[in-house]
Amino acid sequence: MLKVNSITPYTLSIGLIWLFHISGILGIIYGDSRWFVEATPLNLAVSFVLLLWQGYQKKNFLWICFLCFFVGMSTEWLGVQYGLIFGNYQYGQMLGPKIKGVPWLIGANWVIVVFCTGMVARELTENRWLRALLGTAMMVFLDVLIEPIAPILDFWTFAGGEAPYQNYLGWALVGFPLQMVFHFSKLELKGWFYHNLYLLQLLFFMILLLRLNSLPDF
Repeated sequence: MLKVNSITPYTLSIGLIWLFHISGILGIIYGDSRWFVEATPLNLAVSFVLLLWQGYQKKNFLWICFLCFFVGMSTEWLGVQYGLIFGNYQYGQMLGPKIKGVPWLIGANWVIVVFCTGMVARELTENRWLRALLGTAMMVFLDVLIEPIAPILDFWTFAGGEAPYQNYLGWALVGFPLQMVFHFSKLELKGWFYHNLYLLQLLFFMILLLRLNSLPDF
């Protein structure tokens, strides 16, 4: 039997992200698909708060979070306002309140993606340059999964209807410097929270991509 005093912020955080993501997956497959799909931003917000909870006391953690948030929001603003970096697109209403046309949850997502892919990359090689490349590749791969369903969910929509190659190149160009900062900053993070969250995001969006093809009225 699990004792209450054995439950740490670390174990609680992992348990919560599994609970939220698996509940979402099962709800989309077997329950009210529309309700669970529309709750996706809540899932993202909870994941962001738990990620901050994991490392806010660690040296360099908060300033790297701020950097990822600021760079993410700034580059997205350039895309929304001027069609730069990622292409010409606009955000819908699903992701909630916006700052100059960009939902603040997008900035949170940049933090999540950089940290999660960066931590997974740490397990694959000791070379920091290669870690940054692998982390960037994992960032782009996750975006490849999300792009086909983003306009269906009213997350964002590109002018041509589909994300151009420029978008993925933009992700790589913005993501790589952030990965470099992450891996060369001597940020001491431990545990498997970030690995679990990246795995769950992959599973969630893969299943959502398959399921949305059969959802009515989207």
